[in-house]
Amino acid sequence: MKINLSTRQVPVHIISGFLGAGKTTLLQSLLAQKPAHEVWAVLMNEFGQIGVDQQLLPQQSGYEVKELLGGCLCCVGQLPMQIALSRLIQEKQPDRLFIEPTGLGHPAQLLEQLTEPHWNSQINMRALICVVDGSKLHDAEWTAQDLYQDQLKTSEIVVVSHADSMTNADQLQLTQLKQEYMTGVQSWIISEQGNIRIDQIDLPHSAVERKIVPLIHVQKQLAPDEPLPVIKQLPYHYVEHSNGYTVAGWKFSKSWSFRFYDLLDTLCEQQDWLRIKGIFNTDQGWMTFNFNPEQINYKLGEEGLDNRVEMIVQDQPAQVHDWEALETALLACRISSV
Repeated sequence: MKINLSTRQVPVHIISGFLGAGKTTLLQSLLAQKPAHEVWAVLMNEFGQIGVDQQLLPQQSGYEVKELLGGCLCCVGQLPMQIALSRLIQEKQPDRLFIEPTGLGHPAQLLEQLTEPHWNSQINMRALICVVDGSKLHDAEWTAQDLYQDQLKTSEIVVVSHADSMTNADQLQLTQLKQEYMTGVQSWIISEQGNIRIDQIDLPHSAVERKIVPLIHVQKQLAPDEPLPVIKQLPYHYVEHSNGYTVAGWKFSKSWSFRFYDLLDTLCEQQDWLRIKGIFNTDQGWMTFNFNPEQINYKLGEEGLDNRVEMIVQDQPAQVHDWEALETALLACRISSV
């Protein structure tokens, strides 16, 4: 006998990924693992007006597949998606639900919708999955696309498909991706033909905790009982925590200029970091910095929207990072304006 949904939450998995990455293949493999006594549901979204993917999924009893056509449910289709999802849950009472947005979708916006308070009693959000084509990791034009990167930034589990076709260059790029997204991705899964176990992706969704506050030296000027002002413009400082890592970041106005060599010395003098990334308007032009434990890279870059830097460290119980000292050193590199 089915349990009334008012007493339980439905586990919900979002499977994102760029065009042709292998999302439907992965979904087929997962659906094949459905216990006989359960009902699993799928909500699919295709950008065009003719649905094809739905025909590739099981049509027999125990599966419920709903397809939304036209546009992207992450962006313009919020109301149709909300209605379709609510009906699917209430009418079919699934034991597990998969959502596959179009490859042109922005999963961060979908995740934001599904973590709104009114869904809390109905769904149990699981870790967001992103499928990437391992055989295309060497293709810089492919991996440089903003949408591709947006999907990876949101993901908590990355499934690397077409692993049997990966070259040495692909393997090298995968290693760099793991460094790039170490703070957000809980698990990296190498897959051939989408063959992974359901327990490998059945992890809880972990929201990133980010706190945006005034610069540290500004905070120190406030009285102890004085509330921090609401941040509406640059500059500001932020700290976020995720999966055992801390990211400390600063954003400064685009009009600020910094002395390049002083800035380079400041960043190189830091200790106990896992990654440092930044872009600054300097007296040598706009410079990008990308440090990891193996390499310290910096080069001329495109003009940025602002000056920014992030430093990633691993959380250690007995270790306290002096973010004030770093901020002070960064501000000391600024070229004083007349």
